[in-house]
Amino acid sequence: MKYFKYIAIILIGNMVVSCSDFLDPIPSSAITTDNYYNNAAELETGLMGVYAAVKGINSSKKDENHGVQWEFYVTEMRSDNTNTKSPDSEDASDAGQLESFNVLPTNNFVGNYYTSYFQVIYRANVILENLGVVEDIDKADAIEAEAKFLRAYAYFNLVRLFGDLPLVDRVIAPSEVEIQFTRVATKDIYDFIIDDLKTAITGLATVKEYKTRATKAAAQGLLAKVYLTLDTPEYGKAQVLCEDIINSQKFSLQSDYSDVFYKELNDEIIFAIGYNSSVQDNSQIFSAEWMNAQGHTSGVNYGTPDLIAAIEAHGGNRKTVTYREDPLTLFGGTIKYQSAKYFPDGESGGADGQTFTTLPQLAGNDWIVLRYSDVLLMHSEAILAGGNETSNSSALDSYMEVRKRAGFDAVADRPAKLTKEALLVERRVEFAFENQRLFDLIRFGEAQSILSNFAASNLFNFTSTDLLLPIPQNEINLSQGLMKQNAGY
Repeated sequence: MKYFKYIAIILIGNMVVSCSDFLDPIPSSAITTDNYYNNAAELETGLMGVYAAVKGINSSKKDENHGVQWEFYVTEMRSDNTNTKSPDSEDASDAGQLESFNVLPTNNFVGNYYTSYFQVIYRANVILENLGVVEDIDKADAIEAEAKFLRAYAYFNLVRLFGDLPLVDRVIAPSEVEIQFTRVATKDIYDFIIDDLKTAITGLATVKEYKTRATKAAAQGLLAKVYLTLDTPEYGKAQVLCEDIINSQKFSLQSDYSDVFYKELNDEIIFAIGYNSSVQDNSQIFSAEWMNAQGHTSGVNYGTPDLIAAIEAHGGNRKTVTYREDPLTLFGGTIKYQSAKYFPDGESGGADGQTFTTLPQLAGNDWIVLRYSDVLLMHSEAILAGGNETSNSSALDSYMEVRKRAGFDAVADRPAKLTKEALLVERRVEFAFENQRLFDLIRFGEAQSILSNFAASNLFNFTSTDLLLPIPQNEINLSQGLMKQNAGY
């Protein structure tokens, strides 16, 4: 973690996340805390640098932090949902490791994600260390809450992927190597995340309702998912948080599933990572990379036949919005399936998949982290409470609200009981290509059986050690023996 520095340098080159939610003008880069953070306005401007770290750099360079833009590699592609175009090609070799559950500690996508999200944590810590410049207590509480939300969000993603982690709760000096490289138990990381999110909920209670910045509802929804993910889940607490969001009546499902993705900042969005098109520093590349012959490593997140079969059977009217057959890719007679949720700026590329009026590598599609349908299905999950089925009417109501939007009948298609299997299937087809599947399988306790069978059918090998990623080899090397590798790597 050589990117931790004692003097904070905030690189804010790609800081605008949504023109309606963020500060203008964009400040210059390389501003240090010593000469910049003098008051609340300056500190809030610096807070945008934390969001910038989540957004990541729009490029194909392996030595730049890509943030959420490369998240699909380490999540969706490690499930039964997606694969890469050609896992043995030079460009896709790292992706092929992830798809085939044969990940090496030197994998570039793994290392990039790890450093990207520790950069988020570092920048959040810089903001928290400078709260003393804020004279207004309410403003200080709000800034603290937003920084802690982002820190918790980063740690939650990391702990689910890597397990035990270094716990860095402040800006540390380069000499503090034990903090940088000593892995703390997963339970302690979760306790830290929960504390941060509780602070965020309190501090964001009266803050303006944004979509691409932290809010009370975003913190509640994230905390609900944390409670569901714990080794000993806190189902009751998760249920209360979900019901608070539901009863607030601030969010609702879009009647048209397509509008969730192409009518940005809509009423279903609780928290998204915002991008603006046309300018590289403010746009994203993953939409292009998912298209054939549009990104540097194009066609890298295709739907598996297994996913497509689930959507055909259970997706209802979500099918055409979720995927399409790639108009250009036929490999050995096998049709490839593209995500239709993130066509660059809403353009599908025409009949040939390549005809765009704008440059697809400069797409402005926001990345949705949390939306209302997720809260509804988490509500059902919390009431199910780890069981195999429930006849609870509230659990069924929330489940059916999502199903009705997909075109299923409120009466005829309402089951007498909601099963764990049905809920997991519903989450799969509702959130396909949204980086949720792997975490859902693990949380529901089904990852080992489902991914083992999926791997075997594709001539891969999946074991329990594949549930966690390896700690990047570079971190192991830098630690000089302090940091230990995950089992199996």
